[in-house]
Amino acid sequence: MKIPRCMSTQHPDNVNSPFFTQSSEIVGEDEIIEAYYAYSHLGCDEQMWDCEGKEIDNYVVKKLLTKYNPYFSENRLGKDIFLTLRVPNPTIEKAEAKILIETLESISRSFDASNLVYQDDIAPIFEVILPMTTSSKCIDRVYCYYRDFIIGQSKKQFAEGDITIEDWIGKFFPNKINVIPLIEDFEHMINADHILKRYLSDKDDTYHRIFFARSDPAMNYGLISAVLINKIALQKTYSLSKNLDIELYPIVGVGSAPFRGNLRPENARRVANEYPYTYTFTIQSAFKYDNPPNKVINAIKILRERKQQSPRIFDIDKALDIIKRYAEEYEKQIISLAPLINKVAKFILSRRKRKLHIGLFGYSRDVGGIRLPRAITFTASLYSLGIPPELLGLNALTSKDLDFIESIYVNFKDYIKDAFSYYNPNTGFIPIDIKSCVNDLDIDYELNQEHMEKTTEIVNAIKKNNNGDISEKILMAANIRKFLG
Repeated sequence: MKIPRCMSTQHPDNVNSPFFTQSSEIVGEDEIIEAYYAYSHLGCDEQMWDCEGKEIDNYVVKKLLTKYNPYFSENRLGKDIFLTLRVPNPTIEKAEAKILIETLESISRSFDASNLVYQDDIAPIFEVILPMTTSSKCIDRVYCYYRDFIIGQSKKQFAEGDITIEDWIGKFFPNKINVIPLIEDFEHMINADHILKRYLSDKDDTYHRIFFARSDPAMNYGLISAVLINKIALQKTYSLSKNLDIELYPIVGVGSAPFRGNLRPENARRVANEYPYTYTFTIQSAFKYDNPPNKVINAIKILRERKQQSPRIFDIDKALDIIKRYAEEYEKQIISLAPLINKVAKFILSRRKRKLHIGLFGYSRDVGGIRLPRAITFTASLYSLGIPPELLGLNALTSKDLDFIESIYVNFKDYIKDAFSYYNPNTGFIPIDIKSCVNDLDIDYELNQEHMEKTTEIVNAIKKNNNGDISEKILMAANIRKFLG
């Protein structure tokens, strides 16, 4: 079984609109073209198809196969390249719960569309991603619903002696699906091995994939916490794989901003080295559309050709102690900056027609009674103010903490240096503790003067309530960075 290495996603973190859309937002049929472009031109071997928070297109397979038949004749969905559905989690997202049912039912219909063209038993879709997974039951419910109520219904008769549903409308394929848990919060990421172990306990799977968030942990607990949490989760997943003697293939959801993973074309090797056990990396919109295509293609080739290696082993208890102290300080600073973040967030332009699920600050818990925007808008707001979010919470770390972090987070200084280039110390919004900490850190960084000028203009406009061209200035600053947020 081929496991994909580069998952193209629909995260709207791009500054520039791709050539195939007629507006500033990617909408509807644009996403069909986007999937084809990611496969055929950029070299991604997987497209995540998001069924959350927007009008979904359950005919994506039919449209791809009919519109781009020559390409898909040579590159088979479900065998050479993959389409993976991200579905709502009914345990959390009650308002969109029934979209899950509609989406799962579309899997068999997509099989029929493929079978009409190719006359074989290759399922174009056989995996779904379940966001905000918090237990094995969350995963198992999706797995069992498909098995028992979509596949299982096919043998039922309308009445005694009458034909079955299968006789009436045809067989249902594939017979089962894989459910990939996307785990996004601290508590469940560090216990992901227990969740997956319980889920797999009654399955005969020879392999499984697990997806770890990188952006939401950064937003909720800070940069250092996000990296350490991911590394704990990956280390425990590696141990689980060895204990169960089953191949596990982790996915990490990295974005272009240093705060969200720092996966940009020029950083492909560094990111791969940072997470050696990660099998699949996400290729988000800024990566695809804010960089020259030749650089994007070469970077994706690097990621696809790299070899998965064992993770770096470290003292998890020591890491957890650092996370606790660091996250507490980060949270205090976020609470103080929240009104400013929310004010700027209103000027961050949308890049995709959608409404993503809200994050942990607004959904699962209140932090000091505040609500914050989603991770991309949150990150864009802080960068636009000249406050790289990577700075927040650093003052909680001792020199011994930093030594330990650098032994695990191998690109720490390079990534902080990248982030510091977008720092503007003159805005009047930087927490005093952070200013002192930046001066004390032994990091040789150079301020990006052009970016500093733009953030100064944004800050002055905010202070004067001169809202006229703030959105345009935000985009100009983002264009310098080559990512929105």
